Amino acid sequence: MTSKSFFINTEKEYSAVYRILHWGLAISFILLLLTIFLRMTWLNRDNVAAIIKPFLAEKEIVIPQEELITLAKQIRKPMWIWHTYLGYVITFLFVIRLSLPFFGKMKFQNPFNKTISGKERFQYLVYIIFYLCVSISLITGLIIDLGPKDLRKEVESIHKLSIYYLGAYLIFHLGGVLIAEFTNQKGLISKIISGGNSTNKNKEVL
Repeated sequence: MTSKSFFINTEKEYSAVYRILHWGLAISFILLLLTIFLRMTWLNRDNVAAIIKPFLAEKEIVIPQEELITLAKQIRKPMWIWHTYLGYVITFLFVIRLSLPFFGKMKFQNPFNKTISGKERFQYLVYIIFYLCVSISLITGLIIDLGPKDLRKEVESIHKLSIYYLGAYLIFHLGGVLIAEFTNQKGLISKIISGGNSTNKNKEVL
């Protein structure tokens, strides 16, 4: 995406608060995706069990497949604990991010405003969908971690869908930033890092 966003900044620079939130959320989301990727690939319970089985066989130790799966889950458990920690970090940062407009910072932009271009309207709608999806993921994640057991399994299937929208959004967002950087908004990336002034009226992006 470009520097225009569902949240806007009326100043001509990216504030320290914005940059901390932006990079805090960005790094947390990437690390969260990494834990999901590992769980789906190398640290998949069946893959780990398949590694353990021949090792135990060399020691002449034979255990049922169900116990191998349980052992595999225990091996990857520390990694999944970090997934939970990252979820809480994102929740904390996300709440702050949504609270800022109520304090006059990064106010919400109306995607149905007739004065904005079609491109801007599309961008704002994408951000609305993204924030709604993040909200659902965080709520379902909290239910899985803190909610009643009978409700956890019902929301788990919804929570697992997070990887699809989050991966797609990150690709879409990074692609938009790179396009802006190399076309009509040169220096955008350095401004998001350093918060430097711009000759144009920048609008902050997540």
